[in-house]
Amino acid sequence: MEQLSFIDNPQPGPIVNVATVPQRSPFRYPGGKTWLVPRIRTWLASRPTPPAEFIEPFAGGAIMSLTVAFERLAQHITMSELDHQVAAVWHTIINGDAAWLAECIAQFNVTPETVAATLDEPAVTLPDLAFQTILKNRVNRGGILAPGAGRIKHGENGKGLLSRWYPQTLKQRIIDIIEVRDRIRFIEDDGLAVMHNYRDRSDAVFFIDPPYTAGGKRAGSRLYTHTDLDHEALFRTAAQLAGDFLMTYDTADELYDLARQYNFDTQLVAMKSTHHAEMTELLIGRDLDWAR
Repeated sequence: MEQLSFIDNPQPGPIVNVATVPQRSPFRYPGGKTWLVPRIRTWLASRPTPPAEFIEPFAGGAIMSLTVAFERLAQHITMSELDHQVAAVWHTIINGDAAWLAECIAQFNVTPETVAATLDEPAVTLPDLAFQTILKNRVNRGGILAPGAGRIKHGENGKGLLSRWYPQTLKQRIIDIIEVRDRIRFIEDDGLAVMHNYRDRSDAVFFIDPPYTAGGKRAGSRLYTHTDLDHEALFRTAAQLAGDFLMTYDTADELYDLARQYNFDTQLVAMKSTHHAEMTELLIGRDLDWAR
């Protein structure tokens, strides 16, 4: 298979207007992949039949898993996340009392005092932790949950902590997920372990979006709680998958080298950062002709 590189393809196509993509996740997630949703649709539509299982080992805000569930692009969805705070939200929404969480969000009065009191209180139950996580995600700068993240001060139009707190919208997103959660399995586990456990499923596809720490880049360590990842092991595990996969990464020479080593295809795609800067990210798979 002919391998692509940044030099081979310096113009990676138009940037997706994320305003045209339905927002399904209750998270404001750093590194979220809403902009990639149209390409995921194209990828899955290029297959002769819908996959029996769509697996997202590093789910995070899970926009891909939710999109696939809502749009019935696969028969079933398995999503995994190692971060216990994020996992608490998905456990509660997928396996627990999602309606309680939605109502807590709708009824909470956001002020600097109530936010501080709520986040300083140890979570007694998993649903309590889920609520604290959503609150922290919405009042921290950039939605960052990692230790040391600061809270929003001025926010949009001087709204401060309220600038990212949309209680009725968040409630509705959770209520909507209840309608499709019978098609979703959530696992709190390491992404590599999940890939290994499902590696023999030829009827499954994998969307792999790991923390971006390859090539010496440390953005992931600032944004996420769990960032230690053996990237070579990830590529080796991907090569063992019986099913198809699509991997997304920041661009780094190390990743092109790994893609060549395992005979994977690469394709640059255009996106915008949270600050609206135009950037490119790297798609990696077995055959990305559908992406060109």
